[in-house]
Amino acid sequence: MKQKLWQKSYDIEKKVEEFTVGQDAHWDIHLAPFDVLGSLAHTKMLTSIDLLTEAEHKQLQAELIKIYQEIEAGQFQIEEGVEDVHSQVEVLLTRRLGEVGKKIHSGRSRNDQVLVDLKLFIRESLTKTVHQTNTLFEQLISLSEKYADVLLPGYTHLQVAMPSSFGLWFGAYAESLVDDLILLQAAFQVTNKNPLGSAAGYGSSFPLNRTLTTQLLGFDTLHYNVVYAQMSRGKTEKVVSMALASIASTLGKMAMDICLYMSQNFAFLSFPDELTTGSSIMPHKKNPDVLEIMRGKCNLIQGLPQQITLLTANLPSGYHREMQLIKESFFPAFAEINSCLEMMGYMLERVQIRENILDEEKYLYLYSVEVVNQMVLEGTPFRDAYQKVGEMIAQKDFQAPKEIKHTHEGSIGNLCHKEVREEMKKVLEQFPFAKIEKARLELLTNDKV
Repeated sequence: MKQKLWQKSYDIEKKVEEFTVGQDAHWDIHLAPFDVLGSLAHTKMLTSIDLLTEAEHKQLQAELIKIYQEIEAGQFQIEEGVEDVHSQVEVLLTRRLGEVGKKIHSGRSRNDQVLVDLKLFIRESLTKTVHQTNTLFEQLISLSEKYADVLLPGYTHLQVAMPSSFGLWFGAYAESLVDDLILLQAAFQVTNKNPLGSAAGYGSSFPLNRTLTTQLLGFDTLHYNVVYAQMSRGKTEKVVSMALASIASTLGKMAMDICLYMSQNFAFLSFPDELTTGSSIMPHKKNPDVLEIMRGKCNLIQGLPQQITLLTANLPSGYHREMQLIKESFFPAFAEINSCLEMMGYMLERVQIRENILDEEKYLYLYSVEVVNQMVLEGTPFRDAYQKVGEMIAQKDFQAPKEIKHTHEGSIGNLCHKEVREEMKKVLEQFPFAKIEKARLELLTNDKV
């Protein structure tokens, strides 16, 4: 039996085959359940246009569902000599059903087959990342509420600047995740379009019903133009990687803050000993290895869009084989960002916050702006107040106020948790998770065309 969808009457040299196939089999395992879902939708559509009989469709559907269950149970593998997941599924169908197994490739190419697999894989992966991001968001909001009144030095240029608070700090990263999910939602929209039926990028002479497969797979809409459907390979991954990079930027910056705040020079927060590591020669060390590794992983994820850009830059329209190389860096990015989101949450569960930090003398001048503003409120022009406070500092005659009052939206005294939560809710409501899950379950259970 031929075990490559493109195989002719001759064999290519083994060295050429090994170089071009590369690590496809390794990464294609991630696509296996989605390849089956795509085939379930495709065979339903083929039956609706009379390219498969009802009896053939029932046979194929039953066996495809069985293969899906084997994948879910970890019993599926790409056999030696089988090039990719698409070939493996067709090999199994033909082995188990005979000639009818060979009919599933009518009306599609390996190009649109891998495209639909990728779209479904990305869609599910993004779903997990959305939920993981929202979990961390809720945790940060809770910490912001808990430590709303615990003051913290604010810095500009790494110089002591103005009063901040742990509530403000935690809340900042919570709101940053809202914007990150807006980008993720846009990436989800770009992903959630159906390329199936575009074949090799130029359509098919079969009377395919692409609207039907769009509905069956739970896509929002089609990639209408078949050439553009093929052009979405690489572009989709790039857009998604930009959204992942935005989350990575937020996490990486927070990891950097924590590394600073843990150091003895700051000592704003700490963690239990068992969450840190030590030095091989310095007995006193408690190193923030978790946060440093997280910072490094997030930096690598932020480089992913550029890597995909370099792989796809200056390619003409149509398919090109280097597209497969995207998988090697793109697929692991989801596991990495989810791991970082989870680990940040794990660390923050046991974070230890130091209180009364601003009582230390070195933070005295942090209140200078508070005194300037109070003078202005009492009628002194701002520039004059600024000059007077500067003279107090120069003459060592400056005294900090006993309390500070910030009331405007988003300030220390008004963190706007309700409003930020509402912003996150609006973003989350735009993801069609229920519709997608309903479509998946119907493909795996419904035998009607």
